[in-house]
Amino acid sequence: MTNDYPSILLGNAVNQFASLPGVGRKTALRLVLHLLRQPSKDVETFSESLSQLRREVKYCKVCHNITDQDVCPICSSHNRDHHTICVVENIQDVMSIENTGQYNGVYHVLGGIISPMDGVGPKDIEADSLVERIEPEQIKEVILALPTTMEGDTTNFYLYRRLIALGLNESLRISQIARGVAVGNELEYTDEITLGRSIVNRVDFKG
Repeated sequence: MTNDYPSILLGNAVNQFASLPGVGRKTALRLVLHLLRQPSKDVETFSESLSQLRREVKYCKVCHNITDQDVCPICSSHNRDHHTICVVENIQDVMSIENTGQYNGVYHVLGGIISPMDGVGPKDIEADSLVERIEPEQIKEVILALPTTMEGDTTNFYLYRRLIALGLNESLRISQIARGVAVGNELEYTDEITLGRSIVNRVDFKG
């Protein structure tokens, strides 16, 4: 609704900001008014950066992380352990784990977790591409670093079954982050020390 605002343009802009996750209408109004007070050139730069992001951002063809190139800097780095894959739900989780400084392997971003209530099934996540990486990349360990929720556990078990079906039990370790992360927590909201310890103290996944 735009009737509460002295300008239809203002109301439209507030509606757009309010559609963002975690942004209420009061915050949206404050952000819009802040932009109105800025020089036109700064607002145009702000707008163009968002448009450029949407037009040009890519997803790594190896791990599905966001990148400016076809392959992300983590996957292309010679200083990473390319025999260890950390499986995460989303890009924010990659950033959270990287901030701990406790992990030096590579990642695989699923782009979601299995949640029948939300209509998300195994075919809606990047599970097949994970399985396809194991043998060609000679993966020695897969770390399941998904949310400690029912949906996260369901996805863990599904991936575990897919991975053991490869018949690589002697050469492939399947582990999960230690339960230092509280049950029900999303990784991006877990403090770096706790998350770092949960990576270092990971345990074998028992299925």
